[in-house]
Amino acid sequence: MIDTPSPNFDDRTLPVTMLVLHYTGMPDAASAIEWMTNPASKVSAHYCVTEDGQVIRMVDEDKRAWHAGLAYWRGVTDVNSASVGIEIVNPGHEWGYRPFPEEQISALIPLVADIVKRHGITRGNIVGHSDVAPARKQDPGELFPWHRLARLRLSLPRPTKNLMDPHWSDGGFLLALERFGYDITDPVAAIRAFQRRYRPEMIDGIIDGECRSILLALLLPQPQGDD
Repeated sequence: MIDTPSPNFDDRTLPVTMLVLHYTGMPDAASAIEWMTNPASKVSAHYCVTEDGQVIRMVDEDKRAWHAGLAYWRGVTDVNSASVGIEIVNPGHEWGYRPFPEEQISALIPLVADIVKRHGITRGNIVGHSDVAPARKQDPGELFPWHRLARLRLSLPRPTKNLMDPHWSDGGFLLALERFGYDITDPVAAIRAFQRRYRPEMIDGIIDGECRSILLALLLPQPQGDD
């Protein structure tokens, strides 16, 4: 753990109930860390994980880091107050999106496990930036190995077993998506965010039987997947 404090934080107004994962979306780690420690940026995170597996602590967990921006999840509108934010170094879609190295994921997993255990965060509240801000964000993106976390019960799995298409109307699907947690103000963005997380091989913003089946399974008490 390397301490590189950021001045960009304030006081929480809510207890921690969420963990939000991001990618940095900048050319390299140095650029991202410089940006998050610059008072003018008004951006920060509690932790940053580099591609070679270094964990950088930037804001104390008892403070409100400025990582999520305008965001919403399961009725919470001040996601920054309710969450711990982790930035994962990756150029992102703008600078050459690429798979996350094994060293990076191997460092991320114990960090996530520790945070989740200490705060009692449920699997459904371990989310990506695109989940809480679907109209604005794509990170950590379709290449992020959520299945690695799911197998350790550190995120919800992609449902794969006993899938059934409920044949909801598109409006019914969106109501179910809202019930699950998403902001559906921009319906296509919400659908794409859901697909990026749970069906990353096809992100087209179109509701189909597979999307309906996956969402129905996620709404059941015990989602069954590849974990």
